[in-house]
Amino acid sequence: MITDHSKLVIEKAKKIYEPMRKRLESEDGGKFVAIEPESGDVFVSESFDEAVGAARSAHPHRVSHTIKIGAVAAFHIGVMVE
Repeated sequence: MITDHSKLVIEKAKKIYEPMRKRLESEDGGKFVAIEPESGDVFVSESFDEAVGAARSAHPHRVSHTIKIGAVAAFHIGVMVE
């Protein structure tokens, strides 16, 4: 279950992401962006772990939200049944 605090972080991060969406998708499509919404800092990296690590290094006591640039979801989790 997602907490109210996490929902607020996601909402704020998406508001920061939206104005830069087109530029990020054209320049950095497929990479990950971690957004720390209190500062507005964005961290673009090749991997999820690198983006999250950069955000945590810069803001160790804050929660960030990570988005895969140009994708519907950062990860796909599924089961294949034969």
